Amino acid sequence: MFEIKDKFYLDGEPFQIISGSIHYFRTVPEYWRDRLEKLVNMGCNTVETYIPWNFHEPRRGEFLWEGMHDICRFIETAKELGLYMIIRPSPYICAEWEFGGLPAWLLADRGMRLRCSYKPYLDAVYEYYRELMPKLAPYQADRGGNVILMQIENEYGYYGNDTAYLEFLCGTMREFGITVPFVTSDGTWSEPIFKSGLVEGALPTGNFGSSAEWQFGQMREFIGDDKPLMCMEFWNGWFDAWGEEHHTTAPEKAAAELDELLKRGSVNFYMFEGGTNFGFMSGRNSGSKTADVTSYDYDAPLTEDGRITEKYEQFKSVISKYRDFETIPLTTEIRRKNYGEVACSGKVDLFSVIGKISAPVKSAYPLSMEEIGQNYGYILYRLRIDEEITGIWLENAADRVMCFRNGERLFDVEGDGLHQKYEPDGAVSGGIVDLLCENIGRENFGTNLENQRKGILGGVKINDHRCFGYEIFPLPLDGEQISALKFDGECRENVPAFYRFDFDVDEPFDTFLDTEGFGRGCAFVNGFNLGRFWEIGPQKRLYIPAPLLKKGVNTIVLCENTGKTAEKITLSDEPLLG
Repeated sequence: MFEIKDKFYLDGEPFQIISGSIHYFRTVPEYWRDRLEKLVNMGCNTVETYIPWNFHEPRRGEFLWEGMHDICRFIETAKELGLYMIIRPSPYICAEWEFGGLPAWLLADRGMRLRCSYKPYLDAVYEYYRELMPKLAPYQADRGGNVILMQIENEYGYYGNDTAYLEFLCGTMREFGITVPFVTSDGTWSEPIFKSGLVEGALPTGNFGSSAEWQFGQMREFIGDDKPLMCMEFWNGWFDAWGEEHHTTAPEKAAAELDELLKRGSVNFYMFEGGTNFGFMSGRNSGSKTADVTSYDYDAPLTEDGRITEKYEQFKSVISKYRDFETIPLTTEIRRKNYGEVACSGKVDLFSVIGKISAPVKSAYPLSMEEIGQNYGYILYRLRIDEEITGIWLENAADRVMCFRNGERLFDVEGDGLHQKYEPDGAVSGGIVDLLCENIGRENFGTNLENQRKGILGGVKINDHRCFGYEIFPLPLDGEQISALKFDGECRENVPAFYRFDFDVDEPFDTFLDTEGFGRGCAFVNGFNLGRFWEIGPQKRLYIPAPLLKKGVNTIVLCENTGKTAEKITLSDEPLLG
């Protein structure tokens, strides 16, 4: 039995939570046990994870619970290792994850209002919780399991103050069998923000990365003297965005902050191991013109690929002052290998294959990704123009648009450039105009979540009037589309294209894909989406865990969209961040 009184109590005895965040959805399942064993050996007694809604219900009413989606297996593995669990199953998680974990299909409703008492939104949450909560309920501590706490929403005070919405979440979780104590988590430096996230019956916790004495002092003023103090997110590192520096926090500084924190309360490291934003799941921060990189290394105690760092060792030393613990053997052998250079074995441009991998939707006016049932990737809008082109102007498009006439690139725009009119230097005759839009990642934080629809949302003006009559080609670049690729067509220069690389593996090892010479795009290994690459960094290599490889022939496919290419890739045994 786990209780919250003046302190945390486990089976009647005071219990200091020393927890680390491991996101099962950012680590291949074959490595879950390894990461959890290393958490035990650092001295933690608890593991925390979010549960991203969009990861488990990618299409409304279609749920995924196997493989990387098997949250029950993750919980059971933690229990086998003697770890308690904090689960944060909020509809919204932030976590620098695409759309903060919200499913993109919510935005097919043009009137959608998120994270509040808007009935269509509440109905969707209710149906999701109807599926999720009965899976979690048997693992609760009061039923002999290891789950001791569950969170209500996430940093809600930064977003709104709809207490009725928070009460709905509490009531729905209780309805579907959740009986362990609830918590909330918010920033501690603003009383209005902190208190807006509170709900009756849930213990408030704080999120911060430094100044524990002051932060906990603020919390004490807000919550009184009769409740335990906990930092639900001790930020011991930070995340990276494309075009920015690689963020690090000195191990000795982070360890000193941890010591001050443990003198006063309980902690959850954010992150213990960050992992990887596989696929198109890296998010974007409010107002940022670029999205977060594929790596979620976070400068955590364990690296993206699970290696122990100096920060890990210093944290272990600090934790040993607060609890006795024994280390356990590591049972998963993980090795890295430099497979060297791999030559390109096939290439084909997008316009040569688009009719074979995508069936167009016809519409008089542009439809967003969400309106045609697409969540991620790219979407192409095709117009047939009979007049000479003197200017093209996009009305409300997101996030990046590449424009082509008869297969030749006219312009690329993103950020502030999306609002500018394109005017050719000389006369450009009409023809087939293709507008390829990329979803670079929906915002994961802030109050702009309802404005994250992707593609062309308004219209396209050519020669100062709107054009109608579209063929819209969905390009989610999912497993079905990648497997449908045939590398037997034309590959013209300076257009988006697919590049194939085949290599033999005697034994699978962890490795890192270096795309030097290529510009920007995404990569797939044996049909699995590794994530995005971009030459501007700071991330220059994509992590490939050994379980994604197989003995024999393996295939990597790059989708490159700037026209900048090379004849080879390299598979290295070291990451390259910054």
